[in-house]
Amino acid sequence: MLTLSAPWALCLLPLPWLIWRFAPPHRERVSAIRIPFFRRVTKAADVKALPGAVILQRTKFQMVAAILIWAMIVMALAKPERLGEPIVIEKAARDIVLALDISGSMDARDFAAEDDKPQQRLSAVKSVLSKFITARDSDRMALIIFGTRAFVQAPFTEDLPSLQGFLDQTEVGMAGPNTALGDAIGLSLRMFDASDVDERVLILLSDGADTNSRMSPANAAAIASDRGVTIHTVGVGDPDGTGEDKVDLTALQSIADKTGGSYFFANDQAALENVYKEIDALNPRVTETTSFRPRESLVHVPLAVAFIFLICAAAWLQWSRQRAVPA
Repeated sequence: MLTLSAPWALCLLPLPWLIWRFAPPHRERVSAIRIPFFRRVTKAADVKALPGAVILQRTKFQMVAAILIWAMIVMALAKPERLGEPIVIEKAARDIVLALDISGSMDARDFAAEDDKPQQRLSAVKSVLSKFITARDSDRMALIIFGTRAFVQAPFTEDLPSLQGFLDQTEVGMAGPNTALGDAIGLSLRMFDASDVDERVLILLSDGADTNSRMSPANAAAIASDRGVTIHTVGVGDPDGTGEDKVDLTALQSIADKTGGSYFFANDQAALENVYKEIDALNPRVTETTSFRPRESLVHVPLAVAFIFLICAAAWLQWSRQRAVPA
């Protein structure tokens, strides 16, 4: 599709005619030779003597060439462009942080798989998380792992296959044997500080009670609420366990309630898959769509045509003058 970026320039098309029609003619004095027998010469030539003014006349070819050259120059000023096909770009309108507990207790093999065989907690969680990540094809996501300390495993990215690779590399005990639940929330909030979107979601998965945080989970949740971060918590541990192996379901539910999120508990792989389906329903796909059409400037085309007309007109005039001169 062809279009003009500055169509107002077409208003300049009649400018030469307006100047010719309304501007005073150009006058120029030149030297001349007076001869005493001028009247005899005019009489002999059978011409009528007029005042000394001479009005130069253009040939039809000159007029056509001048009109075409001016039209091409004005067309170039109008900036012709070729518009390409619309290109639609979808940008994530939400940032999601996955905070995954990889403390020592995640090595317990008490998760029931689809074949009812006991499965390692972390292995089951990673399997379900992989499906969840694949379904979030429009979100920016980040991965935090935590144990004794919390670490950024993958920063915010829209390259979800890369995020999947970072998830696959996580192993039990990489961040220490204990559980720093509050520190994981605090690190997530620091990551959200660099986020410029309104909707920010933290999905926090843990199988134990907080035992090693420098910031309590309650304080971290209160700060998250003030900053507009929604936290969904998922408990996957044993509520009847002891010490660090006992999941603190009350704390997880309190964190979710303070931030307007949801709390879930899953004791097998099927329940965990249902948890992420519910989270997916709570946070449907959100995107910001922008579209644009690539523009290719064609200014060089009318300029090239004008230059060709100019060269041809100059060559023709030169040839006409040489032809008019007697040998």
